[in-house]
Amino acid sequence: MLGYVMVGTNDLEKAGNFYDTLLAELGAKRNMEGDGFIAWSAADGTTSFCITKPNDGNPATVGNGVMMALFAPSQDVVDKVHALAIEMGGTCEGPAGPRPEFSPDFYAGYFRDLDGNKLNVFNFNM
Repeated sequence: MLGYVMVGTNDLEKAGNFYDTLLAELGAKRNMEGDGFIAWSAADGTTSFCITKPNDGNPATVGNGVMMALFAPSQDVVDKVHALAIEMGGTCEGPAGPRPEFSPDFYAGYFRDLDGNKLNVFNFNM
């Protein structure tokens, strides 16, 4: 259903390095690059995560209420990816851990990337 999501960046190289590290932990690698954008996809190639410099030439800004969620195969991977995001300069928006207020099986960590885009990495074992 979802083909790709895209977030803005003001520093393509720095953001590219940030996401190369994080998304590799989730089994994704760069699958497309162009002038002003980079895309990553997992092996099945059905959904991509992309960063871009805005087409209108204005600075990238974050959307209020916008968040991307990245699926992790285990709680250990949630912990690792969340910690890596913070270690590489992201900011914590909620430590990795259980979120029983959503579901007894939902485990997530929330962070903002280097441009302030909000993401979470989660595992949902049913």
